[in-house]
Amino acid sequence: MTIGGKTIDEALASLSDMTAGAVPIAKDEHLERVARAQAFMREQGVAAIYINAGANLTYFTGTRWHASERMVGAILPASGGIEYIAPAFEESTLKDFMLVDGPVNCWEEHESPYQLFIDTLARMGIAANADAAPRIGICESAAFFIYDGIRPLAAGYALENASLVTAHCRTRKSANEIALMQRAKDMTMAVHVAAASILREGITTTEVEQFIDRAHRKVGASGSYFVIVLFGEATAYPHGVSYVQTLKPGDTVLIDTGCKLHNYISDITRTYVYGEISERQRSVWNSEKKAQLAAFAAAQLGVPCEAVDQAARRALEEDGFGPGYKLPGLPHRTGHGIGLDIHEWPYLVGGNKTLLDVGMCFSNEPMICIPGEFGVRHEDHFYMTEHGPKWFTEPAYSIDDPFGLNA
Repeated sequence: MTIGGKTIDEALASLSDMTAGAVPIAKDEHLERVARAQAFMREQGVAAIYINAGANLTYFTGTRWHASERMVGAILPASGGIEYIAPAFEESTLKDFMLVDGPVNCWEEHESPYQLFIDTLARMGIAANADAAPRIGICESAAFFIYDGIRPLAAGYALENASLVTAHCRTRKSANEIALMQRAKDMTMAVHVAAASILREGITTTEVEQFIDRAHRKVGASGSYFVIVLFGEATAYPHGVSYVQTLKPGDTVLIDTGCKLHNYISDITRTYVYGEISERQRSVWNSEKKAQLAAFAAAQLGVPCEAVDQAARRALEEDGFGPGYKLPGLPHRTGHGIGLDIHEWPYLVGGNKTLLDVGMCFSNEPMICIPGEFGVRHEDHFYMTEHGPKWFTEPAYSIDDPFGLNA
């Protein structure tokens, strides 16, 4: 495809709402998640977990609530109904946001929510026991002050990280979750194509960022969940630089962006060149694609996550990059999980022995960074099926035609 050539209005006119038929996760699926978590807790000997406001609370209960300095969350016992904890003045609002119903245990502003938590466990039949302390998981995303408040009151309980349960459940996406992620990624891919079409000499990274936000709104999102736009030497820095860049002929262009659809996130990066492509740019671009495809080929059921990272690094070392995290080369992990959080378990990184399983979703982005010159990152995501990995979005086609529009 030709990079550039369209006005902003023309590019926006090429986009339309893509959210028709996308259905949010329903109450029945949240109830299934609760039941699955409880069965796993009983299998593992975990008596209860505390689920803090944020992505974990949304995942299990459908309750969207931002974490703050006040303790708001839910207690999920291994058997029995879920119960909530919240400030008394928030009770009505919390009930309004609930999908999975349960009693709300309330604390007034001068009272201790941590003591309420301990008292509620006991009332639910999970009593402290010095000889056989019940295992209580504390949400891994809860702020330290919550754990610090509970700990002195928890004699006779064994506090641990609830990620044993939360990660086990959330890493294995359902068909409905994958469908939402697929649509979100389709939306962002359409935005990527539109963004490439507006590039012109002299345009700034800020102007492109603003366009991408408008474009995400045009396809039906509430805007960009995040956006990184880099030109030239700045592309060598994975998460950007502090200054605005202006596009010139021959610049490498790196755009990394995503949106949310019914709480699920997209995250796609494309790298290409504005104007004439040098042999150096072409060679590095092709090495990046080679590494990305090597990682994908290694991602088979039952393989440890670290093996995928190793495959990408071997491919890069064959082309003279690295070794390991050494630059020029790949300075970070090959990929991350994605879902309700943009970065979540499991991670495609050395030392991670987690075995790939059906429903797991990952980014695949073994970026090449060459300080002082440029960087190339191809980022697409895949999910594990019963037959192996499947792309959400197809990898960039070629440096001359990154979106495969002329293929």
